[in-house]
Amino acid sequence: MIAVVSDFVKEIEGILERRLSEEEVELLTRAYDYARVAHEGQFRDSGDEFFTHVAEVAKIVAGLKLDTISIAAALLHDVVEDCGDKGYTPQGIEEEFGPEIARIVDGVSKISELKIEDKIEDESLSSYMKLATLQKMILAMASDIRVILVKLCDRLHNMRTLHYVKDPEKIQKKARETLKIYAPIAHKLGIHRIMWELEDLSFKFLYPHEYRLLKSLVSRKLEERMEITEHYKEALEGAMREKGIRATVNGRVKHFYSIWKKMTEKQRSFDEIYDLIALRVITRDEASCYNALGVVHSIWSPVPGRFKDYIAVPKSNGYKSLHTTVITERGEYLEIQIRSKKMHEEAEYGLAAHWAYKDGLTAGNKWIARLVEWQNDVISGLSYLKDLETELQMDEVFVFTPKGEPRHLPKGSTPIDFAYTIHTEVGHHFAGAKVNGRLVPIDYELQTGDVVEIIVNKNSPGPSLDWLKHARSPRTRAKIRKFFKEKYHQELVEQGKEILRRLSKRKNMAVDEILNDEKIKAFMVRNGIGSTDDLIVRLGEGSITYFDLLRVLDPIQERKRKRRSPKALKHSPVVVEGLVGIDVIIAKCCNPIPGDRIVGVVNRRGITIHKTTCKNVKKISSDRTVDVTWAYEALDEPYFPTVLMIEARPGTLAQIVDYLERMNIEKLEVEKKDPNIAFLKLQILVRDASHLEEIMNNVKSVPGVERIRRK
Repeated sequence: MIAVVSDFVKEIEGILERRLSEEEVELLTRAYDYARVAHEGQFRDSGDEFFTHVAEVAKIVAGLKLDTISIAAALLHDVVEDCGDKGYTPQGIEEEFGPEIARIVDGVSKISELKIEDKIEDESLSSYMKLATLQKMILAMASDIRVILVKLCDRLHNMRTLHYVKDPEKIQKKARETLKIYAPIAHKLGIHRIMWELEDLSFKFLYPHEYRLLKSLVSRKLEERMEITEHYKEALEGAMREKGIRATVNGRVKHFYSIWKKMTEKQRSFDEIYDLIALRVITRDEASCYNALGVVHSIWSPVPGRFKDYIAVPKSNGYKSLHTTVITERGEYLEIQIRSKKMHEEAEYGLAAHWAYKDGLTAGNKWIARLVEWQNDVISGLSYLKDLETELQMDEVFVFTPKGEPRHLPKGSTPIDFAYTIHTEVGHHFAGAKVNGRLVPIDYELQTGDVVEIIVNKNSPGPSLDWLKHARSPRTRAKIRKFFKEKYHQELVEQGKEILRRLSKRKNMAVDEILNDEKIKAFMVRNGIGSTDDLIVRLGEGSITYFDLLRVLDPIQERKRKRRSPKALKHSPVVVEGLVGIDVIIAKCCNPIPGDRIVGVVNRRGITIHKTTCKNVKKISSDRTVDVTWAYEALDEPYFPTVLMIEARPGTLAQIVDYLERMNIEKLEVEKKDPNIAFLKLQILVRDASHLEEIMNNVKSVPGVERIRRK
């Protein structure tokens, strides 16, 4: 076994490209032995010993050039989670390996325990509960930046071996979560090497047919392009040598997911993707990058508007490079990236590259500070899981203050988004904007290179709800929502208390009894609600609902409900953009009911609520849609209309109608296209999707009913 450990240590040294000290060898040897014994008798879906997984994760961590503390933590990262029944605890890890490794292992374990893929897929969970899960993930990451780096390596190896998993649903969940959460986080950290592989593996499992087809097309086109690419490479290398610039030139093939994404987003065929292969120039230092750019533009003509200087203005994740697109002597577009060796390592490894330059923890601590700020200032104001995904994934534009200071903004941002990047108070007191010296409307779409000046009105009472229509950044929208939540805090408290009073009356329990009920306390712990005051506010804003608490107190709810038309509602039946009390219209074309996934469409009459699957919504521009959710606490006992289509033998009509009459039939049409089958179209009132499902199941059980569906 000593020989096996020795081989592992030598392999790590090969990956790190350096000799380890005696202390480092001793640490890795102890961690290797500890993890091997802990995981003894455990196996993966592939049939391999479980320990092979943690050893491979440790090698991926070493590939990021992280320190041996991180590599040891990677070896130990599953011990507490998977071997707790054998007596392995966080305290044991700390006693054996010290607080630093214990902190990383504990952070990775906490992220794993959240079961993120299950929660973001669970339609029964509210958006708040899903966001609370991701908040916990971010807090675990913030304990030490190496937590998320080890977790990304863990996820990468799991994705590499996902084909061994036998449950297709689990494969889909893992792949979706990776594409929505982990790949974008790798992008935020600038670790493109991991991001690209995570995206391609997710693409492979989520869209296997498209993946295989694209892989075949790329392979064929590469054969055609390699000769001409080699010609361009040799021409550029020769020109560099003539000018005395020491640099290497390589061809770079775009990864599959980025090609597919470009094809789908820009509605292009594969044959219209011209930048399949790009050239990358790696120089010795920053000054040489600009010299190399001069050489490129001296032999090929640059395409106007296709040059980006990410060295002078780096991306928000620290990415630095020069990007230019030129037209070659063959009349072809050729994309070229130019960067120094250090920039290249940072582009490949992102934040992890700082460990190679001995400033890993310093850089990590700076990132942690930004992460905590992001957690406090942004996540707390988000209302939807989709907003978090958008915040992670958005492309950027670069604009400048009048003093020439660069600002990174999501693509499509408006002056109101820019104002909030300067300072939250500047955003709150926004009164107008000048772009390149000219006044522009609030919905002007900022372009890279714009110089933006914000006009501030210090006497302004604060943002308007209309600003949510013009803000494109989830960060801006979160800050505006947060303002209204704080401004109307007392109103939310009163609304929450009123919901509790209604629940108290319903259950014949005092409000204090409800708040002190053990089931309610357990519910609060599960959902990260720290106090009863917080619970009351959550009730008031609608992220926790009347029915959430009713289900906790009484899982088997009463089925008899007081009939009431939705027109009689005193409150809006939905929450619009995270805010309550906005008047809406329920669309008659699709008749959405609570439990359906819904979207708001802005029109002259106000906001109309449709099902997300409604054919009329698919024709509408995304600029006219707003995020909405059902405000269950305002729905106490209302009924919503829905249309059922039933096919049955004629002799059963009386029995069906007799049953449905008790469900409050509003309209009924009977048509006999066939002497043996009657077609019923009827509109009934239901409480929500689960109530409708109960009704449909009961109708299905009536002898003679051939088919029932919702229109």
